[in-house]
This record gives sequence, C-alpha cells and structure tokens, in this order.
Amino acid sequence: MRSILLSAMTVLALGLGSAAMAADAMTATGAIKTIDAKAHTVTLADGTSYTLPSNFKMKKLTVGEKVSISWQANGGVNEVQKISAVKG
Repeated sequence: MRSILLSAMTVLALGLGSAAMAADAMTATGAIKTIDAKAHTVTLADGTSYTLPSNFKMKKLTVGEKVSISWQANGGVNEVQKISAVKG
C-alpha cells in the first residue's frame, strides 16, 4: 500500500513540476527583421517569428530596432507576453 501511495505522489509531483515549467516564459533578444501588422507578428534577425497580442500597437515597433521579447509557446505559436526596446 505504501509503495502505491508513494508512486502516486511521485507521479503527481512530476506532473505538477512539468506544468509549472511549461508555464514559464522564455526570453529572446535581437533586432527586428520584419514586421507584419496584418498577422500581428515580428520576426527577429535569427528568423524566429513571434505573435503579438491583438491589442498591441504595432506602430511602436521599427525594423532594425533591438528588442527583448518575453514569450511562451502555445500550440506551435510563439506568443509574446512582453516586448521592450533594448538600449545600446
């Protein structure tokens, strides 16, 4: 009985740990290569595309601008949580 209980607790702990890790946002930094206002996406110089929230004011961004993007993967889409200009 103890081994079943310990196994169940281990599975639960591993599952919760994995869910917490999946919820963590990643960070990317780079220069904006392209901006697609219609698709609400930006592509950095490394070729990675990120989707911005629909209410984001795209006019704030410029090609060549160096930015830091906090993002999270959602169904194969890199969803931007936060984007900010990098000075220097």
